[in-house]
Amino acid sequence: MKQKILIVDDEHGIVDMMASYFSPHYEVFTAYDGNDALQKVANKPDLILLDINMPEMDGLTLCRKIREFITCPILFLTARVESADKINGFQVGADDYISKPFDLDELGARVAAHLRREQRHRNNTTARFFGDLTIDYSARTITVAGEPVVLSKREFDIVELLSLHAGQVFDRERIYETVWGIDGDGNSDTVMEHIRKIRAKLAARTLHSYIDTVWGCGYKWNA
Repeated sequence: MKQKILIVDDEHGIVDMMASYFSPHYEVFTAYDGNDALQKVANKPDLILLDINMPEMDGLTLCRKIREFITCPILFLTARVESADKINGFQVGADDYISKPFDLDELGARVAAHLRREQRHRNNTTARFFGDLTIDYSARTITVAGEPVVLSKREFDIVELLSLHAGQVFDRERIYETVWGIDGDGNSDTVMEHIRKIRAKLAARTLHSYIDTVWGCGYKWNA
């Protein structure tokens, strides 16, 4: 069965070009605005290519709306390359940035790399238990006393990294490189924001602090 890609961009020529490129290898769905994309998400894409600069509902707003409900990689397509824009994108749940104009073969390589990474996660059938907290690495779910804790893709990736190496200290740079990859266009500051969100979501379910700050060094999982 082919993996599914959703392409969202208001420029029909760019959508047609990408759809033609990817369709021999993937099942491709297309949308030309945010509202159309909200409907197409029901097709459960394995990866989303999302333009930031769209009228009515821009890519940042769309990503924020859907990120809590889907875990697939979201790759932003944008001509804006300011650091602030990238940080905003990572904070709402983006996984990568592709700058326009882009080389189709490079885009294809990045898409394939993200999909391979997702497949490795799905093949991981390990589950671990930390008191009332259960992490199912195969289903990519977390529960506390049976109640779900909804994390974004990157938030879960951070929890996965730390919890699989409980007690080991990871600095922000290593977390960023491991979770976002060496091709990430952001920086390690976004790790702090993701960990803040993880802590807030866990704190709503448990008093136990699972992620400890080791001052001057980084973070570790407190089992």
